[in-house]
Amino acid sequence: MTKEERLEKQKKRLFEMRSFDDEYRRAYGQLGGIDEVGRGPLCGPVVACCVVLHEGTGILGINDSKKLSKKAREELYDMILEEALAVGIGQRDNKVIDEINILEATKLAMKDSIEKAEKMLQKRDLGPLEHVLIDAVTLNGISQSQTGIVKGDARSLSIAAASIVAKVTRDRMMEAYAEQYPGYGFESNMGYGTEKHYDGLRKYGITPIHRLTFLKSFLENK
Repeated sequence: MTKEERLEKQKKRLFEMRSFDDEYRRAYGQLGGIDEVGRGPLCGPVVACCVVLHEGTGILGINDSKKLSKKAREELYDMILEEALAVGIGQRDNKVIDEINILEATKLAMKDSIEKAEKMLQKRDLGPLEHVLIDAVTLNGISQSQTGIVKGDARSLSIAAASIVAKVTRDRMMEAYAEQYPGYGFESNMGYGTEKHYDGLRKYGITPIHRLTFLKSFLENK
C-alpha cells in the first residue's frame, strides 16, 4: 500500500467513525466513548478511559488500539489528550479484581472514568456529558444515558480514542512494574500469560500485583 493509499484509507475510516458518533450526538447531546484494557492479564490493574471529542475531530489514524503499532498508539495518545474536550481515566487494582471479579472491577473503573471526564468538562465550562458509548458493557448507577456497542472500538471514533488512551496508560504502568519485578516479561507481555510470564512465576513466585483468582490452575498444579 502506498503512502497516498494509506492516507486515503485513514481519511475514510475517520469519516465513517466520526459519522457513527455524530448520529448519537444528534440524538442525545454531548458524547463520551468508553473502553477498557486489562481484563485478561494475570496481573496488574484493569484500566478504563472515557474520551469526549468535539464534533469535527480530525485526528487521522485513530482505530482500535489492538490494530495499531506501539509507536502509532503513543503518537495518537498525545494528539488525543491535546485535542479532546475531556479525558477521564479510571482503574482498579488486582486486589479489587480478586475481591469482586474482573467484570465488576471493570465497571467501577469505567464509572470513575466517566466522573473524571465530566469534571474536566465542568472545569472547562463545556457543558454536561449527556450520553456514553460503551464497548459491550452496561453500567448501572450513572446519570448519563448509554448505548452498548459491540466491537465499538472498531466503529466509534470516541471509543477507539478511549481504547488508545487506556492501552497506553496501562502499558506504561506494566513497563514500570517490569522494572520493579524483573523476570516476568511485563515490559512485553503486559501481564498476559505468556511462556516467559509462567517461567517467571515458577522461578520467582507470585508478586503483589498478581491476580490470585486468575492463577487458580497454576497454584493447584504447583
